Amino acid sequence: MELLSNNYFALFLIVALGFILGRIKIFGLSLDVSAVIFVALVFGHFGVVIPEDFQYLGLVLFIFTIGIQAGPGFFESFKKEGRQLASFATLLIVVAALITAATVYIFKIDKNIAVGLFTGALTSTPGLAAAIDITGSPLASIGYGVGYPFGVIGVILFIRFLPKILGVSLNKAEDDYRSKMKEEFPEILRQNFVVENENVVGKSIGDLKIRYMTKAVVSRVVHNGLAITPKPETILYKGDLIKAVGTEEALKRVQLLIGPPTEEEIPLDPNYDVRTVLVTNKEVVNKTIGQINLLHTYSATITRIRRSGINISPTPNSKLQFGDKLIIASSKANMEMVARIFGDDQKRLSDTDILPVALGIILGVLVGKINIALGNFSFSPGLTGGVLIVALVVSRLGKTGPILWTMSGAANQLLRQLGLIFFLAAVGTGAGADIVDTFEQYGYRLFLFGGVITLVPMVLAALVGKWFFKMNLLSMLGAISGSMTSTPGLAAADSMTDTNAHSIAYATVYPVAMVLLIVVVQLISLFL
Repeated sequence: MELLSNNYFALFLIVALGFILGRIKIFGLSLDVSAVIFVALVFGHFGVVIPEDFQYLGLVLFIFTIGIQAGPGFFESFKKEGRQLASFATLLIVVAALITAATVYIFKIDKNIAVGLFTGALTSTPGLAAAIDITGSPLASIGYGVGYPFGVIGVILFIRFLPKILGVSLNKAEDDYRSKMKEEFPEILRQNFVVENENVVGKSIGDLKIRYMTKAVVSRVVHNGLAITPKPETILYKGDLIKAVGTEEALKRVQLLIGPPTEEEIPLDPNYDVRTVLVTNKEVVNKTIGQINLLHTYSATITRIRRSGINISPTPNSKLQFGDKLIIASSKANMEMVARIFGDDQKRLSDTDILPVALGIILGVLVGKINIALGNFSFSPGLTGGVLIVALVVSRLGKTGPILWTMSGAANQLLRQLGLIFFLAAVGTGAGADIVDTFEQYGYRLFLFGGVITLVPMVLAALVGKWFFKMNLLSMLGAISGSMTSTPGLAAADSMTDTNAHSIAYATVYPVAMVLLIVVVQLISLFL
């Protein structure tokens, strides 16, 4: 068909059919966006090939946006769960390596084909590059070609069916993750208190260092029936009422310092206002609340920060991020000036600045070409690793000079989805073009070995993850995708949940897995 020779027509036909197929549910399960790769395999078998440029364009967009989203949580996750996730990846890769060694010793498979089979089963292109470099044999590429199709498909199917295999509810896993997030970022509450502690009577809020002592924010004080937004020099008198905002623990400390709680309402002075303000001004991004000094300059108080759906109790050291929602109490006269300081521009929040995306990907490509020597071993991060590393770092920085690296959730989701469908369509048609020929040339045995190298390590790692590491299902999905260096696997997980737990786990595991894979490839090539 002549139309199918038009790359753009074929690409979007594959995407459209993939989305239609992905919405079909069987036993309550659907493939969602992952169905694009299965449609692409069929098209590839019949000679339709999407140019490789679409694959790499989609790959860098998808990985960059994943890194931008996961970056802020990645570094915290690595501190808290890095050892566990690294152990998970090591277990999976070592099991895969042992099975590969067994195919050489027991079934007499050529070691060069076996090492290629290993890299294909774990979908590791940097691993294949290392294998070709050290063996100098084309057999590694053949093994990779045999193992790769099932490596791609097998991980997607395993990710999709893992909740059923482990008997774990995806909804429960999401609830557990959100509960954990609430523990790390406790709910912000409001409570009114009566000033009765003789030790604080007659002293100013600044002298008492209430925010430092309790980690709560005093947003209002009532004295002689008049409610005001307090300043550091505001004096507390016996019988005054204060409104404090903070976590449950912070409010308990306020009670110990100030006096008992009360159900009496504190009216808002007609001259004062409480408003939600968006951080869209690049000049305040990465600045701390203390540096902005709202209280002294405008008698305004930030009582709460809402970020990525989580309420955070502000401190003078809290750094602001683009898109933060601030709950601010201020006089009506000053509120407009305060809002202008932070930007409060909904339109700017929805705008997408392409320059940081382009610069980030350029830096990622350059970093991916860096060659790193470890004794007798050497490796480079490759395209995926380089782009991911840069995205994680710049998203952590937030801003460099005038360049703002963060982006709105809607913009991130759009670029990620676009990159993902380009990537899946190109990878699928490329794999589909040779899948039948490879079957005919090498028979089913190599495919069987490749399937075993793909599936058995994932099964064992998932069981260990559930029973020994007690991992949340969402983190496990990301850890498996990262350990298998499988972007399609990450895509499958991404379509299953609205949380970013899997993205953070993937971003944590992937660099570890990439290094391990290259080292193991060289060990297999040298010693088998």
